[in-house]
Amino acid sequence: MATSIKAFLAIMAIMVIADVAMGKNYTVGAPAGSWDLATNFSAWVADKTFYTGDNLIFSYTSAHDVAEVSKYDYASCSGSSPISTDKSGKTVFSLTKAGTRYFICAVPSHCKSGMLVKIEVVAKPSSAPAKAPAPTPRATPY
Repeated sequence: MATSIKAFLAIMAIMVIADVAMGKNYTVGAPAGSWDLATNFSAWVADKTFYTGDNLIFSYTSAHDVAEVSKYDYASCSGSSPISTDKSGKTVFSLTKAGTRYFICAVPSHCKSGMLVKIEVVAKPSSAPAKAPAPTPRATPY
């Protein structure tokens, strides 16, 4: 019985650690849209909390790109000096630290037409593994 409890607690601890280590994958704009001119990205992020360890997946056609930009470039819809940019059609950004990340489509007029999204990333709450119960004292024969 004690071995079963220890095994159960070990499995639970592994599950908690795995949950902390692995994040969620968010396809930007999904399920109703994608990285396109038709999607309302402010509405898309409104009901989400992004944690460190999560991933953003941008899926888009060859008519678009995705650029991570500074707060200033986001506000002015400028893709002239991006932090990074990609035109592959599927781009994944790992959210590795807490803070604000800014993304735009740098194709002329697309950002000003609504292809921009601000992502607030918060530190993932740590979940400490459950403590194993103290062993039950056993009577020892004298």
